[in-house]
Amino acid sequence: MQGNSWQDEEAYGELEPINSLLSELSDSLTDLEQNLESNISRFSAGFRGRRRKAALGLAVIWSSVLGLHLFAYGSWLVMVLTGVMGLHALRVLAASPAPLSGSLPGSLSGDDPAAYYPYVSILVSAKNEEFVIGKLVEDLCNLDYPRSRYDLWIIDDNSSDCTPILLEKLAQDYQNLQIVRRTPDASGGKSGALNQVWMQTEAEIVAVFDADATVPQDLLRRVLPLFERQQVGAVQVRKSISNGLTNFWTRGQVAEMAFDSYVQQQRIAMGGIGELRGNGQFVRRLALERCGGWNEETITDDLDLTIRLQLDRWDIDLLMMPAVAEEGVTNAVGLWHQRNRWAEGGYQRYLDYWRLIAQNKLGTTKTVDLVMFLMTQYLLPTAAVPDFLMALIRSRPPVLMPVTSLALVFSFISMFSGLRQIRRSADPSKRLTAVPHSLTAIAQLSAQTGLGALYMLHWLPVMASTTARMAIRPKQLKWVKTVHHGSADAAS
Repeated sequence: MQGNSWQDEEAYGELEPINSLLSELSDSLTDLEQNLESNISRFSAGFRGRRRKAALGLAVIWSSVLGLHLFAYGSWLVMVLTGVMGLHALRVLAASPAPLSGSLPGSLSGDDPAAYYPYVSILVSAKNEEFVIGKLVEDLCNLDYPRSRYDLWIIDDNSSDCTPILLEKLAQDYQNLQIVRRTPDASGGKSGALNQVWMQTEAEIVAVFDADATVPQDLLRRVLPLFERQQVGAVQVRKSISNGLTNFWTRGQVAEMAFDSYVQQQRIAMGGIGELRGNGQFVRRLALERCGGWNEETITDDLDLTIRLQLDRWDIDLLMMPAVAEEGVTNAVGLWHQRNRWAEGGYQRYLDYWRLIAQNKLGTTKTVDLVMFLMTQYLLPTAAVPDFLMALIRSRPPVLMPVTSLALVFSFISMFSGLRQIRRSADPSKRLTAVPHSLTAIAQLSAQTGLGALYMLHWLPVMASTTARMAIRPKQLKWVKTVHHGSADAAS
């Protein structure tokens, strides 16, 4: 047994390779930080003046609606717009998605996993998540994926409940669990937490989950084949609601998620925009570096990164099955706060990157697709207010009724199709074959779609009030936490 002793002078030469390695690592990190700063500057030029741009946008929307009411040929212009948007809607609905990709093999006895499995780092930003963090860590540390090819990073964002204590106990049980604790003065919100960690990882692919996620065991093996196409910079996994049977609000969110995933799938299939949704997103490291990481000046990191990736000409793909489940909001107040944050962050990206979008940096097909959905999601709900007021004053129908009706029909068809697709994928025995079963299934899906359509009406006041508030009130990146309690029931 070798005893403790001082090394002679020749032995110090053994440290030179280590010192050299540390120096190389330090140089690499410095180069990466410099590249990130350069990449960030490509996108950050438009961050200033959001309130001024929002006010200008609001003035343009209101004046345009007034002009349509007062201009003799205003109704004809609306019909032309309806026709253009109708053609785009038909293209979206008629698109043929690519067949589902296969999965990586579950086991490779005797082979080197590095030859088959990309290295994945899973990041979770958690703040006061004592009710759900244990189940999440257990799920993520027991995925059907080689332990040597992935790790898990939980970023404790200055929690004040029992989350830090639980994480300390979990770290003793799981070797691939890394815990990073943020200080009270740490800035940047979730984006800042993710930026603090992802550069420390060895990941080829960076995955992000919310603390309330329920993750299928084979998810990594299902997602990663989509990255074989080198143009894919990110993949979003379809989201479902784990407590979808609780009440009207959560049932509505089940239909909403089905609608969102179906529309995303169809938009991607016709060459349009794919979008990230925060929970269950996978990003290629190279793409993340080129986009400068996550934007700490936005309230919705996922929607902002979506635009950055698309502007850098990366594609975003979607995995429909299996889904990542999350808790739905169970009351109107919580839903209002959450949706206002989503709406504000979604609108911010148009205000921040409008110059690059106008320069057709996305490419023509994606630019047209983005503009069409900008009009449907943000401009129409905002324009509905002056349109309704002018209709009352002039005792005439709203001038935007044709295009509004088109948007409602498109939403109903997409929601029904999304719910049917999920039902078929989850249980092949529920395919609509025999006529009696088909009629029963159609009736059930129609009822669920009707409930979802009624629930989706909350987006109209959310969008209208958000665009008005951003134009009037000073800039405010306000984040209201969605409280998670853990879910007992599940819905696909």
